[in-house]
Amino acid sequence: MKIVIETPKYSFFKYQSQGSFFVKEFLSPIPTIFNYGFIAGSLAEDGMEKDIVVIGDRMPQGSVLELSKTDGIVKFIDDSIEDNKEIICLGGYYSKSLFYFYFHIYAMFKIMYYLILKRKLAYCRFLGISWYIDQVPE
Repeated sequence: MKIVIETPKYSFFKYQSQGSFFVKEFLSPIPTIFNYGFIAGSLAEDGMEKDIVVIGDRMPQGSVLELSKTDGIVKFIDDSIEDNKEIICLGGYYSKSLFYFYFHIYAMFKIMYYLILKRKLAYCRFLGISWYIDQVPE
């Protein structure tokens, strides 16, 4: 599976790939605590390529990884549509509490984003993290 990094770890801007370019989608109130991207050639419930969270060292925007499997999934609802994010753990620091805090804040931010910028009410919610492996990273 081919993974493309759109938003590097610690970025306040969320980017979206448009062809060979990365366009700023919005400014987040908190920095991303992981690398964020998509699985090329996949299709998620929202009609876009599947999102992926890459835990590990910061990676430059546009980095490409070739991996065979994912380690877990972030369960998320965005604008009333399932918008789960697969997880790849390449090592480094992982804190369950910090990730839960991040995604709860992110869900609240997305509600405000839709209300203020899109002028609509949207249901956004973080539903938890499920790991496919027996041992959750610490």
